[in-house]
Amino acid sequence: MAMVPWKKRGEWNPFRELESLHDRMNQLFDLSLSRVPDAERSLTAGLDWVPSVDVKEKKDKILVKAEIPGMNKEDVNISLEDDTLVIKGEKRHEEKKEDKDEGYYYRECSYGSFQRAINLPSKVKDDKIDASYKDGVLTVTLPKAEETKTKQIEIK
Repeated sequence: MAMVPWKKRGEWNPFRELESLHDRMNQLFDLSLSRVPDAERSLTAGLDWVPSVDVKEKKDKILVKAEIPGMNKEDVNISLEDDTLVIKGEKRHEEKKEDKDEGYYYRECSYGSFQRAINLPSKVKDDKIDASYKDGVLTVTLPKAEETKTKQIEIK
């Protein structure tokens, strides 16, 4: 039987106790996940890393930005499957022959293949899609199809 410290009436707040338990559980999960190797921590099984993505919907287009630093645009493949944008690629770690005898002291950079499938919020014109890559950020601009654009209706 566990010993629980006595609290006077009015001092005990069940909501504060639940909040404290919630905070301790979050710390436990953060600590346990930080000790897992990067390959096992991947969100998608079998992939080494997953780049961060921002999806922004504007009036006439959808913007997708993916952070893929250190890659060449030739190593990235973009496709549209139904209403899903798929970004695939592989970030290679090129180790020079003279570096074979030297070891890493600390290594956090992620390498390997990745794939992101992004469900788009509306239909797009697949023949007008534009993609650019600058400073490690891939930007895909997807113009909305005419039938999905919001049409303002005047009240008479």
